[in-house]
Amino acid sequence: MKSKKAGVIGSGSWATAIAKILLENLPSIHWFIRSDENIELFRQYKNNPGYLRGVEFDTDRIVFSSDLNEVASACDILVIAIPAAFLQETLAQLTVDLSGKFVVSGVKGLVPGENVVVGEFLHQAFQIPYESIGVLAGPCHAEEVALEKLSYLTVACSDENNGREFASLLQCSYIKAGTIDDIWGTEYSSVIKNIIAIAAGIVHGLMYGDNFQAVLIANAIQEIKRFVDKVHPISRDIKSSVYLGDLLVTAYSQFSRNRTFGTMIGKGYSVRTAQLEMHMVAEGYYSVKIIREINEKYKVEMPICEAVYQILYNGRAPRKEILKLTEKLT
Repeated sequence: MKSKKAGVIGSGSWATAIAKILLENLPSIHWFIRSDENIELFRQYKNNPGYLRGVEFDTDRIVFSSDLNEVASACDILVIAIPAAFLQETLAQLTVDLSGKFVVSGVKGLVPGENVVVGEFLHQAFQIPYESIGVLAGPCHAEEVALEKLSYLTVACSDENNGREFASLLQCSYIKAGTIDDIWGTEYSSVIKNIIAIAAGIVHGLMYGDNFQAVLIANAIQEIKRFVDKVHPISRDIKSSVYLGDLLVTAYSQFSRNRTFGTMIGKGYSVRTAQLEMHMVAEGYYSVKIIREINEKYKVEMPICEAVYQILYNGRAPRKEILKLTEKLT
């Protein structure tokens, strides 16, 4: 894959981190950024004007474009890193045939309206075979990639060779990359951990201590396991970093936007006010509604996700809802 051309779709912090990683191993990349104004600012200042501004890029190695089809046509590998809420709107612009390309989802969310994971959406909407779809997962905050702190990523792909080859493009002094074949489990786990992080933020905002946070997360990994085992029953080690590690960093890290969002809710902010003040998308807000709708079919016991849903969508008082949750945890 090192001889192939790669493109990044998206301009947020995670897209910026992915671009930085890819440029460690590739001579150049293509990059779709929808705003021509931001592209010009990027060229002028050598950094992304909106996110991770401390990361300096050699812009001579980047082919910027606000035309999605131009990037898709030029590349053999496409890495999608945009919020799930805007995925359909963005990809609706695509008229390029994606057959023969390796498409990677860096989206940690579910497709609204379709209620499917991104890999499944790409397969259905663009007829991309599953062996040509990868999922980028694991405990890895963009902010720490920017600081070049050692991080571990996992590429989920049903084709072992494709997964391993793409993982080789990520491997560098501060990134270790492995592979797994569990597309559905990794995607659902990365979605639910954002919901759990909101719960962790809420209880932090309510001034619960570390002892309860530990109980919450211990119960949360069991909640995730129950759900992914029901939806896609294969043998998996839920304690590995791509599942448990991702949950831990998202629930505890200062860089977690979902935890930050939850903390604001716990402190009394309304959902709308918290969203406006953050200036960033907390994927867990959208995901909790979709997971609840999917779970109407599977009937998995998910008390933490249910508490978050009741607080965010039914306006239940966080203190009362979390108090009820404490009686359901062990």
